[in-house]
Amino acid sequence: MPQIKDIVRPPRELSDALAKIGTATASSELSLMGIRDPQIRGPLPLKQGKSVAGPALTLQCMPKREDLYGTNEYENPELQLHRHVLYPAQAGDMVIVDARGDMASGIFGEMMLTFFAGRGGAGVVVDGCIRDSAKAKELDLGIWVRGVTPNYHAQTNLIPFAVNVPIACGNVLVMPGDIVVADDDGVVVVPVALAPKLIEVASEHAEWEEFARYRLSQGGDLRKYYPLTEEVQEEYIAWRNAQNGFAHT
Repeated sequence: MPQIKDIVRPPRELSDALAKIGTATASSELSLMGIRDPQIRGPLPLKQGKSVAGPALTLQCMPKREDLYGTNEYENPELQLHRHVLYPAQAGDMVIVDARGDMASGIFGEMMLTFFAGRGGAGVVVDGCIRDSAKAKELDLGIWVRGVTPNYHAQTNLIPFAVNVPIACGNVLVMPGDIVVADDDGVVVVPVALAPKLIEVASEHAEWEEFARYRLSQGGDLRKYYPLTEEVQEEYIAWRNAQNGFAHT
């Protein structure tokens, strides 16, 4: 049986905070912190309305070569590595799959996804396809994919090859244990070491954006309020103090 290493999980509060921040703010702030383009392109939400974040369990897929992967893998299901990426799953984890953008191979189906959801998994991101999509939509699980297919995982020219190794998902490097944020806008990878700073600056960003949104909804000048200019800084500070229950002095 394959020996699969588990990941090192960051504190849960980091993932929870990033899920609230969302991908748009995370992406823009990461770009200012030196991670120019952290978006995993290709996978889109199978259903709208989920905003999740968690440490990455990674699965690498490769083209099938018959001398290494025969047609009888179902004689011993434990040889199927797409099962082994799920076994160590804990509540809040994300499974991230480099499926090479393949549109013919269903990496996971209903049963595998049900197992992961039952373990408390937060979401699955596949640079490729799943099957049993109607049943998958019913699960309390975020799912981001390029598409869907009736084919099972190794029916075509793709095989699960390695678990919890660095992968290129949507041409973005994902390290095992990276925090992956996913919502209706897409998927963003956050290096764990940058997560605390990202949360700090994103919280400030969210606060001034709330003020800007309020002023713009009243017909405020876009040139003054987005982004905030020095001209309206005192106004913003007064609003912020009022929101926090402090008297403005």
